[in-house]
Amino acid sequence: MTESNQDDNAGEQLNLSDETLRQRLNRIIFGWESPAGKLFDVILIWAICISVLVLMLESVEWIANAYLPWLRGAEWVFTLFFTVEYAARLYCAERRMEYAKSFYGIVDLLSILPSYLAFFIPGANNLLIFRLLRVLRVFRILKLARYLTEANLLLRTMMLARRKILVFFSSVLVLSVIFGSLMYIVEGPENGFTSIPISIYWTIVTITTVGYGDIVPQTPIGQIISAMAMLTGYSIIAVPTGILTAELTQEMHRERYSRTCTGCERTGHEADAVHCRYCGSALHSQQKKSDT
Repeated sequence: MTESNQDDNAGEQLNLSDETLRQRLNRIIFGWESPAGKLFDVILIWAICISVLVLMLESVEWIANAYLPWLRGAEWVFTLFFTVEYAARLYCAERRMEYAKSFYGIVDLLSILPSYLAFFIPGANNLLIFRLLRVLRVFRILKLARYLTEANLLLRTMMLARRKILVFFSSVLVLSVIFGSLMYIVEGPENGFTSIPISIYWTIVTITTVGYGDIVPQTPIGQIISAMAMLTGYSIIAVPTGILTAELTQEMHRERYSRTCTGCERTGHEADAVHCRYCGSALHSQQKKSDT
């Protein structure tokens, strides 16, 4: 080991020793490069998956009848664990209010809030609300999103394409209203089209090619309009896919060419590349968690 490497290691150890408790927790909880941070992420991922599995098992009647006390006990263990985790994130976050109002902050709160709300709602009359609040614990699975780089890439892509998708959605809605109104006029209540909203529902089901068959046009003109709606559905079904694909391609291109080698200053490296593809120098990771 050279003297420069020894000096770097000594300086790093000195910086770590000067860390406060809040800084150390921030590095472990929001960071991912240190061994402690990786261990914390692995433990949290396992806790999320097992807690959701407990929720699913509790919905199975024979399992709930046989092991309900154990399942409830496990749930409260996970609730306390996620409560401590949420409090720790609030404590060590660099911008606490921004974290609390962020997507991940709200998801973290939703992962623990239903259990406490259900605990404070007594009475048999509120059993349905109790069950609903407990089912909302499934939002914990969204906590996994912060560990999926591809999921974050897809989320950014959807945000970039939101205006185009909104325009497309508005166009489909207008077409649904037009076709629904025509079907209400042509078919009428005697053929199941009892109102314009019901006719619009039929149009949406037809355009999306779902076709439940609960309402079927009977007149020749209504069948012609139905055929036009189905053809329209097949014509536009690929539009949102094309919008997202184009935005996703651009976002992947931007992400790939945002990594610059400090040795040769060339771009074009893959997101998981460790060394430069041109000169072999080590690439410094530019990934950061988005909930800090």
